[in-house]
Amino acid sequence: MIGAAALVLGVVLGLIIQPTVPAGLEPYLPIAVVAALDALFGGLRAALDRAFDDKVFVVSFVANVLVAALIVFLGDQLGVGGQLTTAVVVVLGIRIFANAAAIRRHLFGA
Repeated sequence: MIGAAALVLGVVLGLIIQPTVPAGLEPYLPIAVVAALDALFGGLRAALDRAFDDKVFVVSFVANVLVAALIVFLGDQLGVGGQLTTAVVVVLGIRIFANAAAIRRHLFGA
């Protein structure tokens, strides 16, 4: 319940304050969001499987975002940022859809 209230509060504050992202960090924001969604779906799947651990979730969330941003940063430094960004999005997208399918099977049995 606390997590849901914090999420709603964060969304409302974001809409009211309308923060801006520095131009240097703009390429990393979509990757960070996709990495965060991967951790979120993984956490939801673990909760439905009764294997959720809050410490594992927090570490997974932070690590996913940092590793994804680091890969894109290294790609930018090597001149292949677009290709590595695509690779990160594809890999995390596959994980998100796999977790979504497991959640669907758990909830609906199909």
